Amino acid sequence: MSLKDEAIAFVKNYFEKNGSPETKALIGISGGKDSAVVAALCCAALGKERVVGVMMPNGSQKDIEDSKRVCSLLGIKNYTVNIQDAYKGMRSSICSAMEHPEQEETPAQFNTNVPARLRMVTLYGLAAMLGDVRISCNGNLSERLAGFFTLWGDGAGDFAPLAYLFVEEVIQLGLELGLPEDMVRKAPSDGMCGMTDEEKLGFTYKELQLVATGKEKQVDAGKAAVINKKIDSMAWKRRLLNLPCFVPSYKNPDDWK
Repeated sequence: MSLKDEAIAFVKNYFEKNGSPETKALIGISGGKDSAVVAALCCAALGKERVVGVMMPNGSQKDIEDSKRVCSLLGIKNYTVNIQDAYKGMRSSICSAMEHPEQEETPAQFNTNVPARLRMVTLYGLAAMLGDVRISCNGNLSERLAGFFTLWGDGAGDFAPLAYLFVEEVIQLGLELGLPEDMVRKAPSDGMCGMTDEEKLGFTYKELQLVATGKEKQVDAGKAAVINKKIDSMAWKRRLLNLPCFVPSYKNPDDWK
């Protein structure tokens, strides 16, 4: 089977075992390639009537039109829930408890991780309101290896269709599913820090894939050492992601514990 066929079979099998013929997939639509591919995959496996998208800007989101485009292209029901008030309330309460002046900057980890966790709270809140849905974890293998996800934020969910796909494989799957090339080749970003993932990490996902697949001689030695250290140091974080994951038949999940 092709990558597309295997991925579709995984989603179908997951929902057959963990739901009913009416159970829907609830997907946070960020505007990036991962959520677009997961949404397209679930539409192919379940039908668009069983897929719901959720856009969750924190105030404004510069690429919100990309999120809307995904929902429009796939024809899926969608909601927009702005998390700004919840974020500001959480920040204010924590600053007050710690006697931290609200006008002073909070740490970068707070500024990125708290919104990510509020988005997951939003998804599970919507799940409770809608009933009979399963929430996707949209992260890919490249991000997992680099630890570039928020525990109990975008690293949470009920099933993980991309967990063992490198970025290049996510692009391949997206194209096989018929998504526009510009949509699946969009530079990955967390949408919060103003930088792409690769700018923030200091290496490319292509370089990470080469190192992770035993081809580190094709990467600068110094950069390969940095990547190996990053992969090793994030193992504890990956072990906490105990979700039903799609693993292509040509891969061994034990290679990336």
